[in-house]
Amino acid sequence: MVLFGWILALLLIAVLLTVLARQIAVPYPSLLALVGAGIAFLPFAPTIEIEPDLALALFVAPVLLDSAFDTSPRDLKRYAWPVTSLALIAVLITTAAVAFVGTTVAGIPLVAAIALGAIVAPPDAAAAAAVLGQLRPPRRIVAILQGESLLNDATALLIYRMAVIAATTTLVLANAAPIVVLSLIGSLIVGHVLARLFVFTTTRLVEPASMTVLQFVGTFGVWILAEHLGLSAIVTMVIFAITLARYAPQRTSARNRISSYSVWETAVFVLNVLAFVLMGLQARPILEHLSSEGRIDAFILAGLVLVTVIAVRFAWVHLSGTLTRLVTRWRSLPVNEAVDNARADVLISWCGMRGLVTLATAFALPADFPARSEIVLTAFCVVLGTLVIQGMTLTPLLRWLNLKDDGSLEREVSVGRQAVIRAALESFDDNASEIAMSLRVQYTSAHILAADPENPQAASEFDNLRLRAVEYQRQALIRLRADGIIGDEAFHRLEEEIDWSELDASPAGRFQPLTT
Repeated sequence: MVLFGWILALLLIAVLLTVLARQIAVPYPSLLALVGAGIAFLPFAPTIEIEPDLALALFVAPVLLDSAFDTSPRDLKRYAWPVTSLALIAVLITTAAVAFVGTTVAGIPLVAAIALGAIVAPPDAAAAAAVLGQLRPPRRIVAILQGESLLNDATALLIYRMAVIAATTTLVLANAAPIVVLSLIGSLIVGHVLARLFVFTTTRLVEPASMTVLQFVGTFGVWILAEHLGLSAIVTMVIFAITLARYAPQRTSARNRISSYSVWETAVFVLNVLAFVLMGLQARPILEHLSSEGRIDAFILAGLVLVTVIAVRFAWVHLSGTLTRLVTRWRSLPVNEAVDNARADVLISWCGMRGLVTLATAFALPADFPARSEIVLTAFCVVLGTLVIQGMTLTPLLRWLNLKDDGSLEREVSVGRQAVIRAALESFDDNASEIAMSLRVQYTSAHILAADPENPQAASEFDNLRLRAVEYQRQALIRLRADGIIGDEAFHRLEEEIDWSELDASPAGRFQPLTT
């Protein structure tokens, strides 16, 4: 009961901090990690150590699936170079730079230094997204960061796995590479096959609760299966989610979809806030595993690595962007919107906050791994340092750069909504009844509103009238129960009916987030 009570308290603290973070426009993970680290050193603080394998499965798998499900393959293809540059080349360069610092400054073995570099190399876009979503920068920046966050962990964990294999077995890095390549290929195949199988087996499920539970079981099951098969769980999960996003909409009922979206939104939020608070709570256990003599040297290493990961990302993003713009002008190629603005490079280079994956992979190192304690402390300092230094300054930086939303998402919504409304009008072209005429008027009004790219999902006069009628219905139902005319069971059945009427009557964008 004590642990359960602490979890409830941490959730309450996390919710309050997220409200504060939104008001002061800073990433909520930054506040959560800071407060968690502060709580860790209180005399009555709980000792909650994260089991690495459980942390990755419990916290990373659902969040990764939720993010990958909303990722557009079109955008990944459109911004292939900047995404590849960040998710592959930047990770490799950062790993090499950190490995150099580890071997020359701290004198740790090369394999351990490479593992350290792979651990701290991949940024976590969750913190950046918390602020970017509120301030609405150009859509291309968000798309690039989303693509990076999906793929950079896979790159880093492949290097990490090779280093661990080389350090704990007789294999050398060159011999470990083919194993990792086969693992990557297998992950691509298994992720796609499992997604198609999941869609096929859940087609006939009509109960929303069962469907939502099965989605969570499937998510964790895919991750665990990939781990047992020796595959890349992250790559498998990304392919699984992207495949689901392509095939599931045609086979999922609207009610199941609405129910699962609301549950997933809450679940992902809870997992995010718990993950960052628990990450902060690891500060004391990490220091306890280090001897007092070695702490100073470990903190020096951690500070140097923190500076290295920030500097390398900043330098590479600007170098890559500058070279791309020079080549584009030299070859007279069309200017790509992803690379035509040097100010965007500044923002992208500063969105390098590390997160739970970095800390969890550090904890996942074998107990006898060389320089394990120093690596774990360094990983924690890099995570906390980037969340505080970069996370807390991201909002003023974005305002100083004056990068505005380009409206591309709204324009696409406008085009798409007009098309689906025209399809609805065509469905009763051969019907001249009064009901068809009434519907034609409603759809025509919606089509006119959808043509406005600045607000393509605005409410029509018909929407407002229906919502007014729904509110009158709701008040009448409440009075019926208050007067004892109907009981609670009848009340809740009719309440659900009115709720669905409200959803149907509401303008298209009412229940969608205002963030990008």
